[in-house]
Amino acid sequence: MSPRTDLVTALLGVWFGVGLMIDAWAHANLAELETFFTPWHAVFYSGFAVVSGWIIWQVWRNWRAGRQGLAAVPTGYLAGLVAIPAFAAFGLADLLWHTILGIETTLDIFFSPSHLGLIVTMLLIITTPLRSAWNAPDVGARPRLGRLLPALVGLAFATALVSLFLSYGDALQYRPQAIVQAFSLAQDSAAVPRGAGPRPVAVGADRVAVAMVVTNVVMLSPVLFLVRRWLLPFGSMTVMYTIMALMPGAQTAFRNLPILLSFVAAGFVSDLLIRRLRPSGERRAAYWTFAGLSAFATWSLYIGVASATGGGLPAVPELWTGAPVVAGLIGLALGALLLPNAVTAEPVPHGAAVAECA
Repeated sequence: MSPRTDLVTALLGVWFGVGLMIDAWAHANLAELETFFTPWHAVFYSGFAVVSGWIIWQVWRNWRAGRQGLAAVPTGYLAGLVAIPAFAAFGLADLLWHTILGIETTLDIFFSPSHLGLIVTMLLIITTPLRSAWNAPDVGARPRLGRLLPALVGLAFATALVSLFLSYGDALQYRPQAIVQAFSLAQDSAAVPRGAGPRPVAVGADRVAVAMVVTNVVMLSPVLFLVRRWLLPFGSMTVMYTIMALMPGAQTAFRNLPILLSFVAAGFVSDLLIRRLRPSGERRAAYWTFAGLSAFATWSLYIGVASATGGGLPAVPELWTGAPVVAGLIGLALGALLLPNAVTAEPVPHGAAVAECA
């Protein structure tokens, strides 16, 4: 597909994703939801309708042009096409589920079978631009930001969906005061307000520390996945981290804005690291170094911003000094898992190259 077509697919996917964010806000901040038919569900399902219609239209155009069977499906669009009827079926199942069993408003939201079916099929739909760009001949190993933007947007929204269904382990939902208080208590079981949503829950240092680990893995893994494939253009991580921060922002009605902004700043710092280190599949040492330093910088900013806006440094130095180090070590481990050996581009035989050009 052309870059313009992929961009339209990504923008319609934004409609789809923002609709889910609005729905997540409603579930987290409204006291009672008694019906399936809500304004935020209308935004969500209309986003599904427009992006699905667009994907089907691309297949229809190719079929009208004379392509038959799977040849009519653009490269990278097959999984999204298959996911469309599956999503519709899970949407119907969700309607029946809510009609019979009622509307979930607590942790059970993230374990509803119909919701899990919706999220998996939605992931396949909104990552269509990423799969399209993966083998596009005009992207190359060092793509421009504009050319890679649809893929970045699609993957970032997909990551935001994963963070939504792991909200019980999302470190971006804590307010600065809650982070400082949690890391000021030596006893893990001591209760502090979480500061996210209208009904705070009691958490301690252990909960915040575990949430940092979970969020670190969820947010960094897709970035390392991309870095292994491309030398990301400057601004890529800032764009992705900004989109990723929108979901916890929607769930908390942006009451934890300083923490969200720290994550955006972490994306900018990681862009600087990419420019300096040039990590890639062929440069394993640079790849590993970037993985560790990016995670360390991200969570150092997290602790720093929380301390600056939440009442000062936490009282337990081992916690606020060691947490970014643990994050960096986890980042290094992820880098080693995703790239245990440097990937060297193999020369293409002359005959194969001729056949490929043909």
